[in-house]
Amino acid sequence: MGCTLVYSDAMAGYDLGAGHPLKPERFMLTVDLMRAYGLLAAEGGPVEVVAPGEPVSDDDLALVHDRAYIETVREASADPERFSWRTRRGIGPGDTPAAPGLHDAAALIAAGTATALQLALEGKGATRAFSVAGGLHHAHHDRAAGFCVYNDPAIAIMLALRERPGLRVAYLDIDAHHGNGVQEVFYDTPEVLTISLHESGRYLYPGTGREAETGAGAGTGFALNVPLPPFADGACYALAFDEVVAPALAAFAPDVLVAQCGADAHHADPLTHLGLTLADMRDLYGRIVRLAHEHCGGRLACTGGGGYGTYSVVPRAWTLLAARLAGVELPEELPAEWRERSGALGGEPAPLTLTGESPPPPSVEPEPLLEATQAAIRKVRHSSALLSSD
Repeated sequence: MGCTLVYSDAMAGYDLGAGHPLKPERFMLTVDLMRAYGLLAAEGGPVEVVAPGEPVSDDDLALVHDRAYIETVREASADPERFSWRTRRGIGPGDTPAAPGLHDAAALIAAGTATALQLALEGKGATRAFSVAGGLHHAHHDRAAGFCVYNDPAIAIMLALRERPGLRVAYLDIDAHHGNGVQEVFYDTPEVLTISLHESGRYLYPGTGREAETGAGAGTGFALNVPLPPFADGACYALAFDEVVAPALAAFAPDVLVAQCGADAHHADPLTHLGLTLADMRDLYGRIVRLAHEHCGGRLACTGGGGYGTYSVVPRAWTLLAARLAGVELPEELPAEWRERSGALGGEPAPLTLTGESPPPPSVEPEPLLEATQAAIRKVRHSSALLSSD
């Protein structure tokens, strides 16, 4: 079956500071774990690794981003000190600091996601591709936001639409944070369906993603948002998949599915308040693969995204995703050589198993969570022309 991993070590060519949550180690350790498990083709595994190609050009970035903003990012990369005391276009002290290599790394990550989508559409060999460093879904047209500089999922989709007129793309976002930047780009576009399952903006950045956000103009009805209550667990996500995601894809009939698979819905993530376990996440990944098979011929391009359990949670989650994309099962016991490296980088003992949980998920009664999720789903279905008639 197999899948393609789009990756290069050059994607890690940025450093936002020692205390910044968006560390490149998140995806570097993921690739290391895939390698330690023997998943990569170089070790005889089913996952072929391809390079992202050249960084996305300014002209291609401009499909999504303002040219003056692109120039600001270049300036921030060349002279970070100028941005050390004030913020310009979202870059400066705080969430998205200036740093050497920022433009080049972000443009290369965008190229990786564009390559993943292109591979899924071409269907030569595997129709499943994974841009592990991508998923930076908060970047806006004219400013950085939420750790995100260039909006690689939106850029990849825009490039695909330009090259294939009439293409229908479904974008599914399971990051704990609302996929606001991607939604904004395609809010009035009927060729792109955006679906976001996220912690309610009442409690979490960016504060958007309400059920009533359904699109505008020709795109009315082609944006779906399911704001989940804090501590929402696997049962809540399964309900949202069954009652929103699956019927929406069936009604929309996409040619390809793009899935942003941020790992910050895990219960131990330090920046969010959701309740998924690694076993839950493995189930969601399986659901995404099955939905792509049922509704768009298996054509599926996945990205990483958020997730700030840098040394233990994120590498395991995204390795589980790669295994699901490749159609293989992995041993529970983590490879000793990977545990040694992860522990050394993280400064604490690495987990022993692939899906083991320590500490356990929060103890929350499931009934109120399901009731709150069902209430959100009712609002979504009432507001959506795609769902209200099914």
